[in-house]
Amino acid sequence: MLSYWNYLTPDQSGFRPNHSTTTALLKVCNDIQAGMEQGNLTGAIFLDFAKAFDMVDHGILLEKLKNSGIGDRTLTWFQSYVSDRSQYVSISGSSSLPLPVTCGVPQGSILGPLLFTIFINDLPNVCKASTVHMYADDTVIYTSKPNLPQLEAVLQEQFTEVEKWIKNNKLFLNTDKTVTMLFGTAPKLHKLQNPHLCVGTKSNGTLTTVTSLKYLGMWLDPNLSFGPHIEKLSTKLYPKLGALYRNKSCLSPAVRKQIVQQMLMPAIDYGDVVYAAAPQTHLHKLTTLYNSFCRFALQCNYMTHHCDMLKELNWPSLESRRTLHLSSLVFKSISGKLPPYLNRLLPPAAPSSYILRSRTSTLLAIPQYKKTVARSSFSYRAPQLWNNLPDIIKSSPSLKSLKSYLLTYLNTECTCKHVT
Repeated sequence: MLSYWNYLTPDQSGFRPNHSTTTALLKVCNDIQAGMEQGNLTGAIFLDFAKAFDMVDHGILLEKLKNSGIGDRTLTWFQSYVSDRSQYVSISGSSSLPLPVTCGVPQGSILGPLLFTIFINDLPNVCKASTVHMYADDTVIYTSKPNLPQLEAVLQEQFTEVEKWIKNNKLFLNTDKTVTMLFGTAPKLHKLQNPHLCVGTKSNGTLTTVTSLKYLGMWLDPNLSFGPHIEKLSTKLYPKLGALYRNKSCLSPAVRKQIVQQMLMPAIDYGDVVYAAAPQTHLHKLTTLYNSFCRFALQCNYMTHHCDMLKELNWPSLESRRTLHLSSLVFKSISGKLPPYLNRLLPPAAPSSYILRSRTSTLLAIPQYKKTVARSSFSYRAPQLWNNLPDIIKSSPSLKSLKSYLLTYLNTECTCKHVT
């Protein structure tokens, strides 16, 4: 209910309808790429809270619930809900003495995630000179500036305020795992003598600067090339495929196909709308891996053309899968089923464009980006792809029909070169 009151911050993507880790990744990466277009550096601090859900102070939580507008009777119910709880350990029929639970939200409960979201809801308020995005307790603070000194000054100021908020809310920050990362175009970073962010902590320590980081399941690198992500993805999946090959005699064709679809492909599909514009040298690695999946499913030889395999399996190519996923996101945005922070990145085109290009479907404005890295962003790729689709697809009455039309549209005769 609170989300409909516009109480929850738009900077929170966790435990909310139409939000996901993918939408959060698109938002953060798009902001960084927009900074690169302007010739700026972007500095980010990735916070790591120590046992965040277990450390929620009940008194502070109830005060925040009260400030959210909840009535006295409901507040009393919540007080009863979080109070007078105990916990114990039971092993092989032996149990420890119960101990009172004095803090934390009940995990495994329906209300637990909502209560934590309310508890951390006001964190972005202290970061007035930077952007904050959260997925539950996974929090990143970032800002873009023309040079490193300005960037460090703003981040230091913001981090100091965040440390005060953490102390006031009786949470704890794991400073060993809280890291900084510097983003920028390769030429911009190359000009720096020391591409390193210096952000100090209240204990007189300095946060570690990393050049590769796994954020919400995706590996980020300073140029957002997504090369490390694709490399690690390939490294993880090839051994799994090898293990399956060693046991192929135990698996029927239907089971092999099901294993690929349900156990292997989700890893490639995850976040593909984020890394879709990576250089072809990186994407080719995934295409080769996908072709290996097809060979395993069909048990065909190495010389079988990949288009023949896809046709027999009735599977789209990886490029077509990415097109399908990105088009689906645009359709959801037009239907009002994406977070506001992504909807704002896909404004409709000017009225004159409708007359010139289409009379039956929505066209989107394409930003005038010049740099390749900015043209890799969601705000550029999504409208460009959407506007070039046939009207019959853009005018689909439902997401299901859109996918059906798209799969038919993308399933054309193979004109590619032989890729094994």
